[in-house]
Amino acid sequence: MIIVEGKQVLTELAELVDPAHTALLLIDMQRDFVEPDGLFGELDVDLSMYRESRPRLASLLTTARRTSVLVVHVQNTTLPGRLSDSPAQIRFNLRTHAGKRRDAAPLRYTIPGTPGYDFVEELAPSAGELVVGKHRSSAFWGTDLELLLRSNGIKTVVIGGCTTEGCVESTARDAMFNDLYVVIAPDCVASDDREQHDASLLLMAHRFDMATADEISNVWVSARQPDLARS
Repeated sequence: MIIVEGKQVLTELAELVDPAHTALLLIDMQRDFVEPDGLFGELDVDLSMYRESRPRLASLLTTARRTSVLVVHVQNTTLPGRLSDSPAQIRFNLRTHAGKRRDAAPLRYTIPGTPGYDFVEELAPSAGELVVGKHRSSAFWGTDLELLLRSNGIKTVVIGGCTTEGCVESTARDAMFNDLYVVIAPDCVASDDREQHDASLLLMAHRFDMATADEISNVWVSARQPDLARS
């Protein structure tokens, strides 16, 4: 910790991700995005990075649950009939997925009631865990996420999920703009485009703190060791 003109600023990882004031945000770990039988998988999009990141994110989630870290599952939600999509959002969809579309139509994914909307099995919410639906890239835009974090005394968010250059980075930026400390777990985020993933991590590393799943887990377990020993 340092003091800047009378203000206490957290600087060490143990301070930043103290389980007493940290939430784990899992971004869009839904079947349409990361499973071979989801929409992107059926379009032959490269999902190999997700195969690498999912076990590490699942392990981090397990540790968060053991150490009483607040867990928030963010669920991308596209309403039927594009009722949640403005013309500008549709144009964004067309540009973002230009290399994936097989025809001129914007992609349709994560529609409630479809299998692709569901979370993947190993990252599905447990009873009592928060689920925040969103209609835009950022988990903060048009949602009650900021209220929920503030209501639970959260100062720091640890972010994992997909995609690195899209919803992860958008959420990280808005978290910072909401005066939250941001820690990215680089081994727990992934994309279907490795170049964009690498570029996004390079950018975020100059703006946010970075720590691996193991480094974060070690802090959480150490901080909660007396509680874990009694359990």
